[in-house]
Amino acid sequence: MAAHRKPRQRSTGGNTARTAATIALAGAATATGFDGTGHAEPNLTPTQVKAKVDKLYQEAEAATEKYNGAKEKAKTAETRLATLQDEAARRTEKLNSAREALGSMAAAQYRDGGLDPALHLALSSDPDRYLDGAEFVERAGTRQASSVASVRKQLREIEQLRGAAHIELTSLKSRQAELRKHRTTITGKLDSARRLLSRLTAEERARLTEGDTARASRGSGDARDALTAPASATTRAPNSRAAAAVSYAYSKLGSPYVWGATGPDAFDCSGLIQAAYRSAGVSLPRTTYAQIGAGQRVSRSELLPGDLVFFYSGISHVGLYVGNGRMVHAPNPSAPVRVAPISEMPFAGATRVV
Repeated sequence: MAAHRKPRQRSTGGNTARTAATIALAGAATATGFDGTGHAEPNLTPTQVKAKVDKLYQEAEAATEKYNGAKEKAKTAETRLATLQDEAARRTEKLNSAREALGSMAAAQYRDGGLDPALHLALSSDPDRYLDGAEFVERAGTRQASSVASVRKQLREIEQLRGAAHIELTSLKSRQAELRKHRTTITGKLDSARRLLSRLTAEERARLTEGDTARASRGSGDARDALTAPASATTRAPNSRAAAAVSYAYSKLGSPYVWGATGPDAFDCSGLIQAAYRSAGVSLPRTTYAQIGAGQRVSRSELLPGDLVFFYSGISHVGLYVGNGRMVHAPNPSAPVRVAPISEMPFAGATRVV
């Protein structure tokens, strides 16, 4: 008969350790998730952190340009709405004066012993309905008929203005909802970048910053060259407006990057470009994807100081070319306005403001 052996008990130590490790990783995934989702990010090197942060900044900047565009459209809709409301108020005041004149006419007829049915308009609480429902024009005198026709026209114009204002109000609400959506995207990306950077030690963050500075220095020459660059760049600029824009951009070196900002003390990338040319008396669109169409397209080999240089397939970043393969741009929240090589990002095209 086969011997029955008591099953050997397995050690629980290994399972316990594996379970604890699984729980710890799950907790880390939740704590370091991106965009509200849980992703495990075990033991990222500083270089890997920087790569992820740079990608988040680029995505945030793309959302920033959409935010800027929506903001401009909301501003336009708000202006049109205010204009329509003002015009409706002015027309209503004019209509009230016309109705008062008809009321005076009706009072005069009443004193003379009769009240023409047409002139009930002056006393009606709903003059538009009265006008549509009463066949009084044939029974009114020529002067009265003309006055009533004028009131009818004014009523219809006011209704048209109110209808147009309603359309603009709907458009404004849509733009405001779009602004909120893009703002949420931007803040989410920036918060994720901050969480990633917080995982690095102060020394690691400093090394990454020093690396960025060194790369920018290699592209922009030494400090002495940076100081003399504005003079040489403005000399080679194609026109006085471009030269003025370059001088302005250099004067803003060191200014902080703030999404949605157009100066004078902080900028996002397209805000810096808009402000630079505004200082030269040139009005440029607000967003990168509109700015690229605001002048004459030029190739990379034809670049001159003052040209706008664009990056990434979505045209989500822009800088101001200053010569020798360099630009002044507002990079991202981790770096101020600075000189950098145009080769540090995927080149997408260039425009010369004419």
